[in-house]
Amino acid sequence: MTQFQYTARTRDGKQESDIVDAPSIEAATSFLQNRQLIITKIEPFVKKRDLSLENLNNLAMLYLTRVKSEDIVLFAKQLATLVQAKVPLVQSLRVMAKQITNPKFAQIITEVANDVDAGVIFSRALAKHSGVFSNFFIQMIKSGELSGRLEESLTYLAEYINRQYLLNSKAKGAMIYPAFIVVTFILVGTAMLIWVIPSLTAVLSESGQQLPWATRMLIGASNFMKNWGIIFFGILGAGLYFIHISIKKSPEWRLVYDGFKLRLPIFGELLKKIYLARFSETLSTLSAAGISISQSLEIAADVVGNAVYRNIILEANEAVRKGGAISAVFFRHSEILPMVSQMVSIGEQTGKLDTILKQVAVFFTEEVNKAFDNIVNLIEPIMIVVLGAGVGILVAAILVPIYNLVNAF
Repeated sequence: MTQFQYTARTRDGKQESDIVDAPSIEAATSFLQNRQLIITKIEPFVKKRDLSLENLNNLAMLYLTRVKSEDIVLFAKQLATLVQAKVPLVQSLRVMAKQITNPKFAQIITEVANDVDAGVIFSRALAKHSGVFSNFFIQMIKSGELSGRLEESLTYLAEYINRQYLLNSKAKGAMIYPAFIVVTFILVGTAMLIWVIPSLTAVLSESGQQLPWATRMLIGASNFMKNWGIIFFGILGAGLYFIHISIKKSPEWRLVYDGFKLRLPIFGELLKKIYLARFSETLSTLSAAGISISQSLEIAADVVGNAVYRNIILEANEAVRKGGAISAVFFRHSEILPMVSQMVSIGEQTGKLDTILKQVAVFFTEEVNKAFDNIVNLIEPIMIVVLGAGVGILVAAILVPIYNLVNAF
């Protein structure tokens, strides 16, 4: 028997995580589905190992060879091209496995090719590697197999994943420059407080003159960092690590954190548009592929990437199962922008929900791209002003008492 770790939802929408023993991942999946569970993730259970040097090296290699989003994007694009060229699926997968530079991903594709060659359908072969391929990816492939339009599904997938990847990359790229500047400023400021300021403090203290408030604050900060700096950063690091683990492991913490992000000034509205664009395109893509609206909403809830929106989407799914409307749920939540609620309502009334959601996704994606371009253009002057003010206060705190000391003589 092999142990499999899974995350699933009950019919009531509650999340459940546990370990199950089964001879294969298919048997484990079948067992959980018989318990009326909706599986969101299942993978072989790996026991925690000791932190020996060998295991740390293995963990480092595992991190370096992890399958990245860009790997999935490239895989979907190239596979779609090969299938469109009428290259058999198994041959296409084997060609892809040879071209992929990531050894872990190449091994996974080889295993998928072997399974398909042995008679396993493509979607089920991908489902064995749910840690790499999302439920959305697998369901789209399954839809293409059932409808006989695998080529179209792969092309759609490649375009969808590429758009999501570019959007996420733009969001991360906009934050790299300010994060680098802030971290550098903190490191340089800390180094000055610990090693530079104390040597000047002795001179200024011996002069006996009344020091400006900025200088007194600077000396106080220097003494604090010199005496308590290690403890301060240790507590800060431990606190941040605790918060990170709590958000990752606890649904309650995750819900609070995701709700806080949506309330941030400026960035909160931007994040709402990102999540709504992701939801709209996901639901539109799945609906156009012929997947039932209920199953599409379940997948969209897992893909959206925010616990607040996930709960809203699952609430809408429950309403749909009872014969209600998605828009009726959306109108009750302020996190759903009014435009989205109204467009969903129109889509439900006209029977063209997938088309309208596609338009919503395009609109919000354009809005987000414009916002990021504006943020990038504004970040540099804002950082210059902030850093200039910080350096000015630092210089004034040091030079003003020195200037007064010189004039005293």
